[in-house]
Amino acid sequence: MAARGKGFLLGIALVAGVFAASSLCANVTYDHRALVVDGERRVLVSGSIHYPRSTPEMWPDLIQKSKDGGLDVIETYVFWNIHEPVRNQYDFEGRKDLVKFVKTVAEAGLLVHLRIGPYVCAEWNYGGFPLWLHFIPGIQFRTNNEPFKTEMQRFTAKIVDMMKQEKLYASQGGPIILSQIENEYGNVASAYGSGAKPYINWAATMATSLDTGVPWVMCQQGDAPDPIINTCNGFYCDQFTPNSNTKPKMWTENWSGWVIYFGGAVPYRPAEDLAFAVARFFQRGGTFQNYYMYHGGTNFGRTTGGPFIATSYDYDAPIDEYGLVRQPKWGHLRDVHKAIKLCEDALLATDPAYPSLGPNLEATVYKTDTGLCAAFLANVGTSDTTVTFNGKSYQLPGWSVSILPDCKNVALNTAKVNSMSMIPTFVYESLSEVVDSSSTVNADWSWINEPVGISKDDSFVKPGLLEQINTTADSSDYLWYSLSTDITGEEPFLEDGSQAVLRVESLGHALHAFVNKKLAGSKAGNSDNPKIAVDIPVTLLTGKNTIDLLSLTVGLQNYGAFYDKTGAGITGPVKLKSSAGGSMIDLSSQQWTYQIGLQGEDKGLPSGSSSMWITKPSLPKTQPLTWYKTTFAAPAGNDPVAIDFSGMGKGEAWVNGQSIGRYWPTNVAPGSGCTNSCNYRGSYSSNKCLKSCGKPSQQLYHVPRSWLKPSDNILVIFEEIGGDPTQISFATRQIESLCSWVSESHPSPIDTWNSESESKSGKTSRPILSLECLHPNQVISSIKFASFGTPQGTCGSFSHGKCSSNRALAVVQKACIGSKSCMVDVSINAFGEPCKGVTKSLAVEASCA
Repeated sequence: MAARGKGFLLGIALVAGVFAASSLCANVTYDHRALVVDGERRVLVSGSIHYPRSTPEMWPDLIQKSKDGGLDVIETYVFWNIHEPVRNQYDFEGRKDLVKFVKTVAEAGLLVHLRIGPYVCAEWNYGGFPLWLHFIPGIQFRTNNEPFKTEMQRFTAKIVDMMKQEKLYASQGGPIILSQIENEYGNVASAYGSGAKPYINWAATMATSLDTGVPWVMCQQGDAPDPIINTCNGFYCDQFTPNSNTKPKMWTENWSGWVIYFGGAVPYRPAEDLAFAVARFFQRGGTFQNYYMYHGGTNFGRTTGGPFIATSYDYDAPIDEYGLVRQPKWGHLRDVHKAIKLCEDALLATDPAYPSLGPNLEATVYKTDTGLCAAFLANVGTSDTTVTFNGKSYQLPGWSVSILPDCKNVALNTAKVNSMSMIPTFVYESLSEVVDSSSTVNADWSWINEPVGISKDDSFVKPGLLEQINTTADSSDYLWYSLSTDITGEEPFLEDGSQAVLRVESLGHALHAFVNKKLAGSKAGNSDNPKIAVDIPVTLLTGKNTIDLLSLTVGLQNYGAFYDKTGAGITGPVKLKSSAGGSMIDLSSQQWTYQIGLQGEDKGLPSGSSSMWITKPSLPKTQPLTWYKTTFAAPAGNDPVAIDFSGMGKGEAWVNGQSIGRYWPTNVAPGSGCTNSCNYRGSYSSNKCLKSCGKPSQQLYHVPRSWLKPSDNILVIFEEIGGDPTQISFATRQIESLCSWVSESHPSPIDTWNSESESKSGKTSRPILSLECLHPNQVISSIKFASFGTPQGTCGSFSHGKCSSNRALAVVQKACIGSKSCMVDVSINAFGEPCKGVTKSLAVEASCA
């Protein structure tokens, strides 16, 4: 099928031309090579941005940066539990405004892939299902079960109808070109036995009956029935093959990094490896690829799943949690997208051929009778090599792909990064610096003690130990288990004078034990094993003793077969025993009193408006179960804001009534297993490249600028285990330095490929060093380092080599100072000849203001 010529545009012309005017309708179908829009095959690059993980005020900038990065499509899940928290009561306001998000994407001239699910996984609480679903009589999730299918169809139809009413499907002139039903069901289908296949067939029929006018996909679903397109998720999908030779090869999740767990190190994925995976996919016939995530964002409130998944959902994505581009990953992938788009006409016009090059080497050629030709040369080994292709010699670094849009000249090699890099930093202000002395509210800290044990009128008594999720319906992280027991001093487990021990066993995720209203001990599980079994030494008094156990969840299970049946809470046994072993009494079956949630939650303390706050006597510190409040002025400027919770233990925080999520800086990553420099060569896995060992898994917590006022901002904290709120500090996310390193022998041909004379003559593009300030109101203010010759080091620690031009600093300063961006030729014409016979490089570090 013929493809429309586009030069080396990023494929955005399609979007602007076909979808910008809502009156224009597009027919979206597919064939064995690609999605087909109005009769033309498309190569599409997509990226995931989840609307509730950022704010509406952030959406336009995130989407524009995605477009600037070469994306054609924005992909998002639809999160059932935030939209229907109570059955038949819907919420589409603020961060939940799905229609506004889709329209914002359309206004930028991009397309949308709407992954309705409604099971989404997504490291999201309960996989996106609302908890009330669990309590419908006779229901079984994600199988051939009528109560479940009724609810799933009702919500899916609700979303589709909303999109239709706003004319947001491509068939109506809108941006939505794809929808997804279910999600990664093939990974767990075998566990559901005979109910799995009928369920998938039903889901496919149900979805297509909604008549959206665009194709539906199922990811990780090898048996997806026609006309559903089955797609791939993973770190690599080049070897994926659709289940029919009538369907295109599509990649719905190319994992740009991995999630952060409380108690774990921070994963990252090298840009070279991610670029290699992308190029390999398009090389081997793929035509739709999506980054999961392109912007990860933040798990605000109690939305994170897991359990134990951190509040940050940064995902090492090309746009970081705070909305800043992550260099060099963002820029290098942008260049990869440009190079692939240069091949688009040839890619779409024919099927690939695979001439042999040798072991660990692969050539792929797209060539037509009309003269179109594009080629990819891949080295899937880890050692550098030289290959001969079409009579020419090409150097191929290990684990790399060279892209040849004309089958002759290399537009880009995935292992050669020409994009600038940067050093992000946080600039700190202590809380005393932002305390709002002009506030009409008391600027000092105030506090309230959360009562230990039962304090609410809606408490209830039940024999035995209750599972937590069935009891709370996840209306709160917290469930109190309280018991009074009489001690005579003659109990067998005390007869030998041994210390009494309280034995508590729980399904997780964490607990705090109080004996006679004093904290006796705490214990938490982890992401590998959320269950808890702990022995806590306790001092018992003769007479009445109270045992108050506070059980808490840290995000509900979101993945796996029957994950909805995974419990939490103190299901026992709970025993008193001797520290020496032997005799014990089992308290499990006694009459326990239960309280769902905290008194402070019911009294509205997160909003900060209660009249209960105390200011005298002195501020209590390192005390468990304490609410704190203060007021502050927003840090100056427009840079993204974070709070550093160093000095605190574990809890949740609110700014102006908005939850910024759970904090847990005392949960520290293991001390080993990290590396500051990860070898991109060879297959990536989630534990290959780790950083922040021996440090808190998350120390800084994003506060969106749109949540802040110039003054009178209210910060409320609920601290579970004890901390010092006066140690809290604010920080703004800034760029300390921009860097670039370009070699004479390492040009960036992609930047000049559109020149007819260069691309057709086969000339090698001249090497150019580029710098650009990322903040729209900043210019390059200083050149911290410049060296043309044999510089050494990395961004932030460059040094001069034995060969160095004495003109470098002056040349770069003249070209760049005072400009938002600049380009400098990397050649002896610009810098002179500092050392003949040596391949020279230009390294520059700059700052913006």
